Amino acid sequence: MVGMTNTLAIRPTRHRLRRAAPGGLTAAGLTTLLIGAALAPIDFMVVNVALPTIDRDLHVSTSTLELIVAGYGISYALLLVLGGRLGDAFGRRRLFLTGLAAFTLTSLVCGLAPNVQTLIVARIAQGAAGALMLPQVLATIQATTTGTRRARAIGRFGATSGIASLIGQVGGGLLLAANVADTGWRPIFLINVPIGLTALLLAVRTVPATRSDRPARADLAGTVLLAVTIAALLVPLTEGRALGWPAWLLALFAVVPVAAVAFFLVERRIERSGRLPLLPPSLLRLPGVRGGLLAAVPFFVGFGGFMFVYALAMQQGLGLGPLGAGLAISPLAVAFFVFSMLSPRLIARFGRRALPLGVAVQGLGIALMIPVVLFGWSHRAPLLLIVPLVVAGAGQAVGAMSIFRIVLAEVPADRAGAGSGILTTTQQTAIALGTALLGSLYATVAGGGAGAAHGMAAVLTAQLAACILIAALGRRLPQPR
Repeated sequence: MVGMTNTLAIRPTRHRLRRAAPGGLTAAGLTTLLIGAALAPIDFMVVNVALPTIDRDLHVSTSTLELIVAGYGISYALLLVLGGRLGDAFGRRRLFLTGLAAFTLTSLVCGLAPNVQTLIVARIAQGAAGALMLPQVLATIQATTTGTRRARAIGRFGATSGIASLIGQVGGGLLLAANVADTGWRPIFLINVPIGLTALLLAVRTVPATRSDRPARADLAGTVLLAVTIAALLVPLTEGRALGWPAWLLALFAVVPVAAVAFFLVERRIERSGRLPLLPPSLLRLPGVRGGLLAAVPFFVGFGGFMFVYALAMQQGLGLGPLGAGLAISPLAVAFFVFSMLSPRLIARFGRRALPLGVAVQGLGIALMIPVVLFGWSHRAPLLLIVPLVVAGAGQAVGAMSIFRIVLAEVPADRAGAGSGILTTTQQTAIALGTALLGSLYATVAGGGAGAAHGMAAVLTAQLAACILIAALGRRLPQPR
């Protein structure tokens, strides 16, 4: 899941600063990097909570709201690997500063956007900025720490994502409820400006400068072809219903297989020439990578669609305010955070059974939600959904961590960056795809007169089917290590 790290645990102290090796990563430097790592997931979650408020202000369709979310996710997903390559070549601190500055600037543009077109373009640029910034965080940790310090830093990096989700939901709800100076949804973006400027000042002083001795060349052809493939798939899915499926939009579907085949051929040619492509085809021949990615697609499609639809249903269907909607999803976020911390022990105990068990528990939570949504859809629904959300969040955490372990376990050490790139790109693309597919399903059912409750139930049923599929796939996957 794309909570707040223990600030006491990572607070900079004089003792730690003195002990850090020259050019190494101090506690203050790690704190600064984690601020950058938190901004991207916070922004993803806070926008979900703010969608109805944006709708009321800018008067947009559900498909346009999907584009506000998916545009950010698509650009973020497509450029993550490229961002890592650029950091290797030009310096990770330089790219971290560049990405952070761009994220701050695009947040300002989002907050001041006069219309939805400007907001969508700024969101796409904001996702690209996050993709430049985030890869430098883990790469800097890897390059400047060893042993227990590295393990501790990576653990805090992983925890940051879970805590950031909670901050995005509840903190975003607080900002929207406060309606500072009658500015509505705009503070959710404008708050990034002082945070970003502070992090920039800290990064210049505390983040060590590192780069790769032998950086891989950027795969621009692969990046463009992958972007064309995904855009040709997602644009019709997000905008087709609202535009009445014109011929030019349907024609984009024909572009998808052509661009996908061209992408595969280019990547294979680059790899055979001895260079490192954006997504190496040879890694897909590894059973764990191939099977794990097959499980990751429906898993994160379900996650992205659920988070998008749940925020809409709570506000449009039940009339909750942004803060109420944020609090309504917080049981899932808290459970996800807690069980993501426990998942290494659970995976070690259950091995290959951890993934099917995790998604089975998640499916149980989803199954418990469906009757509440269909028969208890009232002001009491958020209370009745607490236990199902906790169950679903716990299973989702174990499932997600199992997928990560399975995919990365077979990747050779010298291809770790490429393996992480494949996984992260698949994850973020699937989240954007889920926003488009399940968002359209919700809009079709709810807008057809059935109402928000039946729209939500349709999405939950689709996600439950995905859990059953993943559980079946998980039984055939190799043992995670």
